[in-house]
Amino acid sequence: MTLNQVATRLSARLPRTLHPGAWWVWALGLATAAGRTTNPLLLIMILAVAGYVVVSRRGNAPWALAFRMYLMFGAFIILMRVLFRIIFGGGQGETVLFTLPQIVLPELVAGIRLFGPVAAEQLLGGLYDGLRLATMLICLGAANALANPKRMLKAVPGALYEVGSAVVVALSVAPQLIESVHRVRRARRLRGGRQRGMRALRGIVIPVLADALDRSLLLAAAMDSRGYGRRGTASPRARLLTGTLVLLGLSGVCVGVYGLLDGTTPRALGLPFLVGGLAIAATGFVIGGKRVQRSIYRPDHWHLPEILVAATGITAGALLFLTGAVDPTNLYPSLNPLAWPELSVLPTLGVLIAVLPAWLSPPPPTTEQHR
Repeated sequence: MTLNQVATRLSARLPRTLHPGAWWVWALGLATAAGRTTNPLLLIMILAVAGYVVVSRRGNAPWALAFRMYLMFGAFIILMRVLFRIIFGGGQGETVLFTLPQIVLPELVAGIRLFGPVAAEQLLGGLYDGLRLATMLICLGAANALANPKRMLKAVPGALYEVGSAVVVALSVAPQLIESVHRVRRARRLRGGRQRGMRALRGIVIPVLADALDRSLLLAAAMDSRGYGRRGTASPRARLLTGTLVLLGLSGVCVGVYGLLDGTTPRALGLPFLVGGLAIAATGFVIGGKRVQRSIYRPDHWHLPEILVAATGITAGALLFLTGAVDPTNLYPSLNPLAWPELSVLPTLGVLIAVLPAWLSPPPPTTEQHR
């Protein structure tokens, strides 16, 4: 083993920030797995896996503090889905738990019922759907807590640089709000503010909104001074050619995906359109990227930990997708009649594989360096 190979293996375990694309691929794989099932046992396992990886591998950057907000938002989604089932008729089932006074509506909205009998089948259906949606959201929140949104911009192709800038700014809104809330609360405690709950809301919301507005103005001025959004020396013909190729390519991809998913369509609408659309869109991206002249200081590369982290997320989503095609009964517990959810080996293995980034990825640095 050469000295360079030894140094490479040692540097893989040294504290460093993982490539943000690897965390997003891992999180999207987990979100895909969550979207393929309503089994509460599997969804709780996915939540536990995402939470454990976040606790093990998040740093002390501002965006790492946003995961708690996603957890609270997920709990709010579950509560609202269950309440909607109670308010707008939860009595479609044999196991009636209790009965609320029903509000009689006019014949114009005869298909809608307010309150009335509430059955266990409808409540569990709302709970399962809400838990699935909340799990998918929390998986994306895990990626937002682990990945550096500013470093993600360096990995965006040149043709999508302007769109990528807007996406990165949008992804960093929630972490910045969380940081502003913590900073305002810390300042209130230093000034002797002892109010809590709703009484302290007025003293927190206004400074947070003012801080968010100031940051937005500063970011807009900084981006304008650095030439974001300027088209440079590209001619109108080149821009028209790029836009046409990208639109045609994406349209071909949509038609190809539809042809592959729908078995009744002709085969010519499937794989040929998909491959052709990808080729045309890639050509448009290459032509459009030539007009973006930008340099990258210390570009992020994919090493073995990045590949392994992304592979675990893809494996989790693929195994849940495979289970849905082979044995979907364990992924969707029966509500009529009621049945206890069960776990099978294949989806459980897929979810447990997604926890491996807690050990496969290098530990985060103690202080996040903004580059």
